[in-house]
Amino acid sequence: MIQKQEIIDLVDQFLLASESESYLIDVTVSRDNQIVITLDNDEVITLDECTALNQYINEHLDRDKEDFELEVGSAGLTAPLRTLRQYAKFEGETMEVMLRDGRKLRGILGATDDEGFDLTWTTLEHVIDPATGKRSKKKQEVEHHEHLSHKDVNRIYYNF
Repeated sequence: MIQKQEIIDLVDQFLLASESESYLIDVTVSRDNQIVITLDNDEVITLDECTALNQYINEHLDRDKEDFELEVGSAGLTAPLRTLRQYAKFEGETMEVMLRDGRKLRGILGATDDEGFDLTWTTLEHVIDPATGKRSKKKQEVEHHEHLSHKDVNRIYYNF
């Protein structure tokens, strides 16, 4: 079986040699040697780059020694964020966040660090009028800001 680390090393070598701005998101290698490589880029990943990486991997693995199936692609807009670099790419964009506690939030992604990220979202709520102390009859927009921990997030997607 082809080892995942061997594929990661080949991808890293390719990205370094080609001076690409792309970066590795994930590599999976199944028991029957189905290899899936996912890349991302702060701008755009071209089909030519995916094709060149596919060719590079094929040139550096020996099919006579061990047969394999290879797929190289980009993370795409519908894929969940997985790396801090992806979070930085989408800062200021509307995201959909699925939390482990079951909440689903849709808001603007703010600053990100190793521990988590800021999210700002708006809800419609009855509010208390500070002058009268009475609850409003109509719901009003209320803005929320929260720093969410990466460990509390199940998935986070770009929401377009």
